[in-house]
Amino acid sequence: MDILSGVSADQLFVTSLQQQSQLEALSNNALSSGIDKYLRKEYEAAAKDFEKSINLHPTSSFSADTTKYLAQTYLRMEKPDKAIETYKRGIELNPDRDDLRIDLGNLYFADDRYQEAVNEYQGAVRVNSSSSSNHYSLGQGFLKMGKYSQAEQEFRTVLRMEPDSPYGNYGLGLAYSKREKFERAIEKFDQAIRKDNQFYDAYAEIGYAYADSGELDKAREMVEYLEDKDSDLSSTLSLYIDRVEPPKLLLALGSSSFTYNMSIKTPVSSLDAYLENAGAEKSMTMKFVFNKEMDRRSVEDPYNWSIRRSMGAGDGSAYNFGLALPSTEIALPAFPNYALYDTETGIATVSFTVRQNATADGTIDPNHIVFKFNGVDTYGIEMDEDHDEFSGWSGVA
Repeated sequence: MDILSGVSADQLFVTSLQQQSQLEALSNNALSSGIDKYLRKEYEAAAKDFEKSINLHPTSSFSADTTKYLAQTYLRMEKPDKAIETYKRGIELNPDRDDLRIDLGNLYFADDRYQEAVNEYQGAVRVNSSSSSNHYSLGQGFLKMGKYSQAEQEFRTVLRMEPDSPYGNYGLGLAYSKREKFERAIEKFDQAIRKDNQFYDAYAEIGYAYADSGELDKAREMVEYLEDKDSDLSSTLSLYIDRVEPPKLLLALGSSSFTYNMSIKTPVSSLDAYLENAGAEKSMTMKFVFNKEMDRRSVEDPYNWSIRRSMGAGDGSAYNFGLALPSTEIALPAFPNYALYDTETGIATVSFTVRQNATADGTIDPNHIVFKFNGVDTYGIEMDEDHDEFSGWSGVA
């Protein structure tokens, strides 16, 4: 006999509503229990309750929020893959919740999975195009993918939707910085600050723009400004400046065996008594200090160093003061024999050979010998062209 025979449609509807109400109550109880356990940091137990809540009533009005709780619990348990699966399921059950798509996109973004992040952000915009934060997230995703024009378009949308918010200008500033349009970037960051003078991320980005454009003094001013406003931003910016700053020769050490401060017509034998003999050879060194950590392989490549006579410009900086060279003048080799770099002290020792002439009366002008380095630091940054060589006459230049 049909168990439903004799049961009216109205009775079936009421029974169905009662079952739905019971399931929703059970689901809500599981959610409440999960939240309590989450707050007590009992994450495994909390996850089971959140899963139970969703399974009991997948289409309940609070299943999307339960999805968020469950995903966050998995993240606390260091199970990001499970969190991603949770969000995917939540989106299937709640296709109109753009916030779930944004949360999933943020997980992908944090894992450097930018294309997948952009896919989710685009989905969020399709679901809710009236949310400026959705457009902002999509713009950030485009930035990471190098799609700067598309990023600018999204940030302009943010600016149009919320003209009083700093985020549209800030996003545009980021896009301009990526395209190395630093003046325009700084202008946009300034506009963001005028809308919120405590938006310290914008101050930091101005510092980055100055650093990337080579205006390091202005970048350091921003470091100082941020020190008592946001110490983390200040420290990070300072480290970045140190990284992008071109390396410089600071000075030559007095412990160098080559006496670089002696003037014209210096007898070669004055450099070392061994050179009193005709045709004698003597290895000598110059020791240099850099302003930052250098790439050891680059420093120790002898062909990244050069040794030459100063050309000068009639101001006393020319070799032999620009006077005709005597027949006794000797020449140093164009490249050193070897170079060593001490990573602990940051000191480079450059070794080269000085040769006495055949008549043992050789002369030299040590003060106008130029030692130049054209290698890179540990980040691959090339030397500052204004501080890549040294002579006893001019110092570092």
